[in-house]
Amino acid sequence: MAVPKRKKSKSKRDKRRTHQKTAAPNLSTCPDCGEAKLPHHACPSCGSYKGRTVISTDED
Repeated sequence: MAVPKRKKSKSKRDKRRTHQKTAAPNLSTCPDCGEAKLPHHACPSCGSYKGRTVISTDED
């Protein structure tokens, strides 16, 4: 069975992992209120999706 002859250094390990980073989620603007929201999701601030109100929100 193959066994590593030498321990991988932290530098070599981290160089290998440089491309394994998490990307930030893409955000789009709500056409009704202009707030940032996830695409293909209802707007959390105004509750609209595709021009219709699908979630009732409490507006003071």
